Amino acid sequence: MRKSSNTIALIYLALLGPLAPAQTPNVSPTITATLTGDVTLIPSDSGQRVKDASRVVVWLSPLDPAHLARTAAGKQPHFRVVQHNKRFEPSLLVVPVGSTVDFPNLDPWFHNVFSLYQGKRFDLGLYQAGAQKSIRFDRPGPSYLFCNIHPEMTGVILAVDSEFFGTSDKAGHYSIAGVPPGKYMLHVWYESAPAEALQALERLVVVDSVNPLLTAISVPVTKPMYSEHKNKYGEKYDPDSGKTVY
Repeated sequence: MRKSSNTIALIYLALLGPLAPAQTPNVSPTITATLTGDVTLIPSDSGQRVKDASRVVVWLSPLDPAHLARTAAGKQPHFRVVQHNKRFEPSLLVVPVGSTVDFPNLDPWFHNVFSLYQGKRFDLGLYQAGAQKSIRFDRPGPSYLFCNIHPEMTGVILAVDSEFFGTSDKAGHYSIAGVPPGKYMLHVWYESAPAEALQALERLVVVDSVNPLLTAISVPVTKPMYSEHKNKYGEKYDPDSGKTVY
């Protein structure tokens, strides 16, 4: 009788089939959008659009509290600006506020990177080939880069209060990927544009579709702010200081 009971139990379990695996709650991934747009550059003295509309930075500052908290708690990555062939590479770098930027010297001679104007002010001092120094960009705005030895070396690091930004190409096209739905303030920056003109371009953007198209942006421009600069002591460069002696 006991054997018969066990047989019946086994047949019952077989009819039930294999046990269903434990169910995990469905967690829907956050839907993000890729925003695209176009910019044009209009010189204030001619009114004709510039053919090369690159290096215009557009970013979205989140206005929703949840996005603000996530951005503040996010881990800021490292970035690099390489000194190579007496150039800063890249010559324009956009980073979220709080990011650290490494400045490796890949040239076979000394460099002295400094920034004494807007944004983050610093002076890395003289350092040799193969060395590297770093700076944390903890305040928003552009930091214009120069070398105290080589006047031809210029660049800029733009720190923005957002992780959602894009830079235009020569045709004026830009895109901003991975933007969650919500409300944002759109900002624009261009090195040769007056500050008041850039402020006038700020606008509210509501992201609620997968691939929204932003309205076209027209940026009035003047001559570059730091087309001519002095060394870190406020003096003209010594024409012999950048000569390499082997």
